[in-house]
Amino acid sequence: MNSINKTARRAGFLYFIYMLTHIISDVWRDSFIVPGDTAATANNIMAHEGLFTITAVGDPLSAALFFLAAWALFVLLKPVNKNLALLFLLLNLAGAVIQCVSAINLFAALLLMNGPDYLNVFQVAQLQSLAMFFLDLREKGFMVAQLFYGAWLFPLGYLIFKSGFLPKILGIILMVHCFTWLLTFFQSFLFPGFMAITYVSYPLGFIAEFGLTLWLLVMGAKEQKTASVEFNHPSQGE
Repeated sequence: MNSINKTARRAGFLYFIYMLTHIISDVWRDSFIVPGDTAATANNIMAHEGLFTITAVGDPLSAALFFLAAWALFVLLKPVNKNLALLFLLLNLAGAVIQCVSAINLFAALLLMNGPDYLNVFQVAQLQSLAMFFLDLREKGFMVAQLFYGAWLFPLGYLIFKSGFLPKILGIILMVHCFTWLLTFFQSFLFPGFMAITYVSYPLGFIAEFGLTLWLLVMGAKEQKTASVEFNHPSQGE
């Protein structure tokens, strides 16, 4: 297996592990939260404190894995256009940093619910309300990260489209998904009750990013080998 194939498979593997970590962490954590009911949320979390802690750790871990996947894609697509590859890597890094900072709010909420001795000056209901505040603040911070996670998709999709060794259709879908995901970002802050864009962007995002992951893992070797042969003989047929 040549080096470009190894890079492609490494990117696919890291992308897959990122998606798995992110989805599991979010699904488990959301199962504890009862919107509008701070007491029920606190009881759920404290009844499964260890599991909630795992989801809190999984949040910055998934961000780190996402950046590593972006780095592998940078190495893979750098020969196509180094400047654009660096652009999508930096955009991904900005999103990952914001996500990691936002994850601190999860640990703050857990600390408030644990009720250390120095927090005894507060009533239980006050601590639970503050914990819910930090949980909500994490969600806001995570949505801010989506501005950069959305923007990185366009240069990534463009380079995939131009690469010659990855399917052009994946590049097109990723570029379209860039705009739908950016609309989702604005929707969450400006029109939080309007969900129509979300119904489009979530399925499209799954198709685009999971499709890219599967291609890199399953089909990448065959296609890139063929592409490398074409690049080695550019003058044939002239």
